[in-house]
Amino acid sequence: MKRFLALLLIFSASIAYASNPKLSPELQGYQSSQQVQVIVQYAPGTQVNCAGLLGLVDCLVNDIVKLGGTIVGQLPLVNGVVALLDGPGIINLANNANVVYISSDRPLSPTLSNAAPAINAFAAWQSGYTGSGIGIALIDSGVNSHPDLKGGFLSSRVVWNQSFVPGNTSTNDQYGHGTHVAGLIAGDGVSSTGTQYTRTFKGIAPGANLVNLRVLDQNGAGTDSTVIAAIDEAIALKPLFNIRVINLSLGRAIYETYKLDPLCQAVEAAWKSGIVVVVAAGNNGRYLPTDGYATVTSPGNDPYVITVGAMKPMGTPQRTDDLIASYSSKGPTAVDAVVKPDLVAPGNLLVSLAAPSSTLYSGYPSNQVPFSYYVEGGSSASSTTYFTLSGTSMAAGVVSGVVADLLQKTPSLNPDQVKARLMKTAWKSLPAFSSTTDPTTGITYTDQYDVFTVGAGYVDVEAALANTDLANGTAMSPIATFNGTTNQVFMTDAPSAIWNKSATWSNAVVWGSSQFITGTTASASSSTSGSSTPSGSNALWGSNALWGSNALWGSNALWGSNALWGSNALWGSNALWGSNVSGGEQ
Repeated sequence: MKRFLALLLIFSASIAYASNPKLSPELQGYQSSQQVQVIVQYAPGTQVNCAGLLGLVDCLVNDIVKLGGTIVGQLPLVNGVVALLDGPGIINLANNANVVYISSDRPLSPTLSNAAPAINAFAAWQSGYTGSGIGIALIDSGVNSHPDLKGGFLSSRVVWNQSFVPGNTSTNDQYGHGTHVAGLIAGDGVSSTGTQYTRTFKGIAPGANLVNLRVLDQNGAGTDSTVIAAIDEAIALKPLFNIRVINLSLGRAIYETYKLDPLCQAVEAAWKSGIVVVVAAGNNGRYLPTDGYATVTSPGNDPYVITVGAMKPMGTPQRTDDLIASYSSKGPTAVDAVVKPDLVAPGNLLVSLAAPSSTLYSGYPSNQVPFSYYVEGGSSASSTTYFTLSGTSMAAGVVSGVVADLLQKTPSLNPDQVKARLMKTAWKSLPAFSSTTDPTTGITYTDQYDVFTVGAGYVDVEAALANTDLANGTAMSPIATFNGTTNQVFMTDAPSAIWNKSATWSNAVVWGSSQFITGTTASASSSTSGSSTPSGSNALWGSNALWGSNALWGSNALWGSNALWGSNALWGSNALWGSNVSGGEQ
């Protein structure tokens, strides 16, 4: 399936995007007799229009089987099904008036950092806010039993376990990613607490409960349909375990507008059911053709969810020297130009829970934590209790813990109020620029701290807990709009959004006064309208840059042979995994 998609992406790169608006880009023009697995979204009420049939599934079976296809599974959350169909069958099904959209059942991967001091978590714990009573659905590679996730004698704060991995009912973490994220969210540090330990590795919400919904296999691979099914289950389990947060430390390429993407439709359904959805931004910030811009992955491109980029804690307890991780994906998002990420959080070289027999633990021995790192007089032998990983996956876990602490204090907050408060109270005293040089390749990556890199700033749980402002609208992320005449970029808000409706929620308050940094110096706009005045024709917002005629949004851009979808591009064979992602930046 992955090989098929890779070949199909290269083929579809040169095809105009909307030749058939009901087919996703990678399915445009596909006429092979080889069946592929797709997600079919039907219009609401389709089952009512199927006279003589018994409900939605019967109707879809009738449509698809007549075309030689097979129903693989149901996805009621997005009013659809998973099916196997060949090329002609896909094209014929797209002509059905009741079909809204057909997309591949796309492969996903995790977006692989201690974070507590940088985000002022100690203040939350001292006030008694540990996420107690809050349920967090961790949709990932599974969670192993670990002492730091126990809730007491013979009990566990992992209160539910379920696998959605086809043909594998085990809920254990065979990859090693989910257990690590679980520790960053809710580990209580019991295995590193005491006089014999020099460091304690504690999650941000050490009193929270976890709902383990496994969707990634031993190689960290999953698909849209498994994640959508897990999101549906989290919504169903919400009243049983008080699930208020879903953590999605995974993602994949953006193929279409979020309004059609089935994964985005699923996270929006969870959000509207009252669950805060936290998503990793992606690890594609080193994509040089766009300086890392427009590399946020789905479903982090959805304007409702909280999308999180990664910071480097720099090995010190204070946050004043922290820098953006060069691999952290940047906005605006492909296709829709949504302003992302929303926040950044510690994500680089974070120590958390190990899954000793997992693929990552075995494959990255240099990430194994020696006892000498945290045990007084400890040896250089590797611990099987703790492990180091880096990525926006880790940063998303940190923010999920922050959300749990906030909801413990004020359980009446809805998801939009949580997002708005976290963004407003985020720490904004960040540098204008920073750079890092890869010691292996010698390439220097320079980042500027604009809204597309750091969003509204560095999450601060203490400030969020102290704030009492309530958003009375949505907290949908704005859309970036470029004016080619004036070379200005604007943040355009949805009519339902709280942003810029009052001084309390003005762009300058939420995103800071320097929303767009331009040119090669630290010059920036201080306009509260969210516009920028570029300095120089070759600046980021210049005519030959991100927004120019030959750039990301230009005629030779998004779908060009060397652009996002090309053979040498972001979503090509060298995509998603940066060379320093697993080990992290030094």
